[in-house]
Amino acid sequence: MKRCKLMVEVGRRQFLRGTAATAAGAAAVAVAGEAKAARAGAVIAYPGKKLANIKDLKVDVPLEVTYPDEDAPGVLLKMGRPVMGGVGPDGDIVGFSTICPHKGFPLHYVAADRTFNCPGHYSRFDAEKGGLQIWGQATMNLPQYQLRVDAKGDIYAEGIDELLYGRLSNVLG
Repeated sequence: MKRCKLMVEVGRRQFLRGTAATAAGAAAVAVAGEAKAARAGAVIAYPGKKLANIKDLKVDVPLEVTYPDEDAPGVLLKMGRPVMGGVGPDGDIVGFSTICPHKGFPLHYVAADRTFNCPGHYSRFDAEKGGLQIWGQATMNLPQYQLRVDAKGDIYAEGIDELLYGRLSNVLG
């Protein structure tokens, strides 16, 4: 019987070690997937902060803000039609971090296609779909603010749905 020259003899112990390593890796991936699924849709609560008033916003013109602290730049946007996560009388006001979750480059809003674009590694995020990553190397969606509008039209941020770039946790302090 002819044997393949590329075949390698594997002993029982070597086979079991390889199987155990593979099983451990699969378990780690499953646990990470469950943790990610548990976080999906969860909003990290921060103290509420007034960001602006509805009167300060114009359709497709980003208003620069910071949230949850002065070291976290972001924008508020009035989209002109109801969008995912939108608030206000028309359901069209959203807010996002403007730091790319991939490597921390500052993002630029492009009104023509309503995306945030990263000049570093070309990740793109859809402002109408909750900051959904639509291209590039980022592995997370763009952090979106949990917003509330009061009776006077004041816009408050009260949480974020993703981890901010460069932070080891979403705990202030």
